[in-house]
Amino acid sequence: MVASLLRPGGFLFLREGHPILWTVDERLEDDVHLGFPYWETVDPLAWDDASTYVETTRELTATKTYEWNHSLGEIITALIDAGLRIDLLVEHDSVPWEALPGQMTMRDGGEWALRDRPERMPLSYSLRATRAD
Repeated sequence: MVASLLRPGGFLFLREGHPILWTVDERLEDDVHLGFPYWETVDPLAWDDASTYVETTRELTATKTYEWNHSLGEIITALIDAGLRIDLLVEHDSVPWEALPGQMTMRDGGEWALRDRPERMPLSYSLRATRAD
């Protein structure tokens, strides 16, 4: 879909949570626990959660979501298959939100990182892909 919206020479820049982050069971606060699939599965993960990252006083009424994780390889391959050239891929040990409450610390500059052993896993990535001329 993104490739079809880009003019030749146009690019996609994405900063997103790393697929390994989406495998972490955030309900367990004593350490990082990989509890969900890294690769896409046939059936989605189903959630019913009335919380949101957006500040609001309104009660949410549509609280069910269905999600599939996509590995980093799957994401990159999909972009290449759509005719995009990968110009940049950088993994980061931080995210711009508190992804794992109780396990993170805010760094200078407003990024959140794991409090304990932040070097053990990426939390986000940046990607730039360009549509060929």
